[in-house]
Amino acid sequence: MLHSDQVPISQSALLVIDVQDSFKAATSRWARRNNLDFETNVAALIEAYRAASLPVVYFLHTDNDEGFATDSPFFKLMDFIHPRADEPVFTKNTRNCFTSTPLGPYLLEREVRRVTITGIQMEQCCETTTRVAADLGYAVDFVTEATMTFPIPNCDCPGEELNVDAIRERTEYALRRRFARIVTVAQLQQELKVSRAVAA
Repeated sequence: MLHSDQVPISQSALLVIDVQDSFKAATSRWARRNNLDFETNVAALIEAYRAASLPVVYFLHTDNDEGFATDSPFFKLMDFIHPRADEPVFTKNTRNCFTSTPLGPYLLEREVRRVTITGIQMEQCCETTTRVAADLGYAVDFVTEATMTFPIPNCDCPGEELNVDAIRERTEYALRRRFARIVTVAQLQQELKVSRAVAA
């Protein structure tokens, strides 16, 4: 796999994965989300990528779960996100963002070789997209603090669940230096700032 230090951030795109109201359809689950700074962190990265004139791509996930049907009133981006005319919104029905969308050709046309991962859920669509992107040859920045998740119930053991801290630890452990660089919002903001200064 490529590492982020091998590809300049000027060849990067921001992927905003499944930041949609569908997750709010089950209110009891939404109340147990982690990362209450999620919206602030995602918005900060969107603005940083826009300031650097780099691509921002949004995704909506559809499946049979409550709120994820395309005709559901919950099937829309969260209110803090306002895509610009040149920022596509792709609908996907797979856990990763490549298989069921035109993301690959979109990135190829723009000579993108590095992607930044944000969105919901940390260990599902975000992690799966990270693994696929790395296998396809992209350098990947995984911004854990710009992802979000919920406790995962054990379907084989009623009443047992994996808590959000354990999910984060496991996700970072599995991805770090194998599929992605684990990076903070502040690190990327600084890299983008330096890139803009060099290009000026």
